[in-house]
Amino acid sequence: MTARYRALVAGASGVVGRNLASHLAHRGDWEVIGLSRRPPAGACPFESIAVDLTDAGDCRRKLGGLTGTTHLLYAARYDHRPTEPEPIDINTGMLRNLVEAVEPVAANLQHLHMVQGSKYYGSTLGPYRTPSRESDPRRPVNNFYYEQEDYVQARQRGKRWTWSATRPHAVCEAAPGIARSIGMVIAVYAAICKELGEPLSFPGTAGNYRALYQCTAAALLSRAIAWMATEPRCANQAFNITNGDYIRWMNLWPVFADYFGMKPGPVQTMRLGAEMPGKAAVWERVVRKHGLKPTPYAQAVIWPYGDFVFGPEYDIMSSTIKAREFGFHDALDTERMFIELFDYYRREKIIP
Repeated sequence: MTARYRALVAGASGVVGRNLASHLAHRGDWEVIGLSRRPPAGACPFESIAVDLTDAGDCRRKLGGLTGTTHLLYAARYDHRPTEPEPIDINTGMLRNLVEAVEPVAANLQHLHMVQGSKYYGSTLGPYRTPSRESDPRRPVNNFYYEQEDYVQARQRGKRWTWSATRPHAVCEAAPGIARSIGMVIAVYAAICKELGEPLSFPGTAGNYRALYQCTAAALLSRAIAWMATEPRCANQAFNITNGDYIRWMNLWPVFADYFGMKPGPVQTMRLGAEMPGKAAVWERVVRKHGLKPTPYAQAVIWPYGDFVFGPEYDIMSSTIKAREFGFHDALDTERMFIELFDYYRREKIIP
């Protein structure tokens, strides 16, 4: 099949960008080039270019000749420490550098897509209006999603190309080298607790244990982005994209304990980022005992990400009605998604 579209996928070494680039490459009607500072881990079905999006000159040198680009699909973000605020100026500059290197030379540019998130609604600031809707007003505290969106809207004014945005939450993917993953946090935490002869206690707060939560499978998000990027009705629109259901950790935790052959424990609040780095020797013992792939402990999991997920004591909910009204109906059972993630980790000898 002759390709109809030529996409640059920024952030191709990350959980969203890698899955998106792979999804489009397998469809047959897309030519895909993945952009990332470091090459994606493992074999990939798409071409890749190593480029530093924080460097405008590097972007112009390496991307300024990609005149046939029809789609810019932006899933990149600055790699900051989870305990630090995300820098607005750097993240906005990265998108600007990409657009200003490619848009002037891509005469047939059709669409630019931005991957945002529920931080758009202030989900990290405390209790907020739920389920959040795309029409909700911005919060008074700025974040880089606002800056990026304002830049794109201003740049696009009067042009033939259009833009769109997805707002997922807790994106989950089974892929090599992805440490910022709540699935990996749970799986490695369970393996260490089991090795120590402890039950699978919930490490977050009591309120978080009971609150409603949501996740987005990366494969589902990729399908949504591909739909948005080629559906004229989605032009200049943002959409919440999640699995379509809501969970409570109090309901899933016994299921996880049963999967790992453990007894469920009570809520035992801890700071994973402070407590778990000292368990490296236990993890190494687990790897040796079960013949697992020798994944360095420091690279296996980002423990502060677990604190980020398991800390808030309020509901995290987004409405996906708008996407369904526009024609995207894909959904996924989140409990089954986690079990399939754990199955993948076992098949790949990442966990016992």
